[in-house]
Amino acid sequence: MDYHERVHKVLRRIKNAEQNSPFHENIKLIAVSKMVTSTQIAELYKLGCTAFGENKIQSLDEKCKELYTLSIEWHFIGRLQTNKINRLIELNPALIHSCDSLELALEINKRVKERRLDVLLQINSAREDTKAGVLPESALKTYEEILKNCPKLNLKGVMSIGAHTEDISVIQKSFETTREIYERVMSLGAKYCSMGMSGDFELAIKCGANIIRLGSVLFK
Repeated sequence: MDYHERVHKVLRRIKNAEQNSPFHENIKLIAVSKMVTSTQIAELYKLGCTAFGENKIQSLDEKCKELYTLSIEWHFIGRLQTNKINRLIELNPALIHSCDSLELALEINKRVKERRLDVLLQINSAREDTKAGVLPESALKTYEEILKNCPKLNLKGVMSIGAHTEDISVIQKSFETTREIYERVMSLGAKYCSMGMSGDFELAIKCGANIIRLGSVLFK
């Protein structure tokens, strides 16, 4: 299957999932390019994929330089270490999906100089030790604290990763938890509910995602 066929197959699946979702959200697709080359990114760009997500600062830096002639919207989706914050600020991604604590938000805010950065609060809705993010019961308070104490950040919504299990009902519950939090912070200006990856994006859309992050289903 070539890229053209693969992309259009994914877009059809997204459209079908949208039509079957009670939320009627317009879905934004982020192509996760962390394991592919700049040449492969350029191929998908030609097919209309303009937003790409990277999970490592060095890789994002390199690909920004290699693809500077393309109007790519870069997203940072990986765990952010404090010693990499300054470099990420310099790269100025369109959206940082992985602000996983008030402490990290405060540290980013402290280092931003001239412009505001768009970020999402990461929720550990699956309650898994291997995942970063605030627990659901702390999410609203943390969201409000970031809004109050981080004027250099534009807090745009929430992000989560579905539960790591074969049990669809457990995955669905983790997505529903994130969506419930998103609905509570919409009154605080939230616009984005980022959840769903290659193996579960249709379920995420059903549960109310409006940003999905797809890698292997596009590139492999």
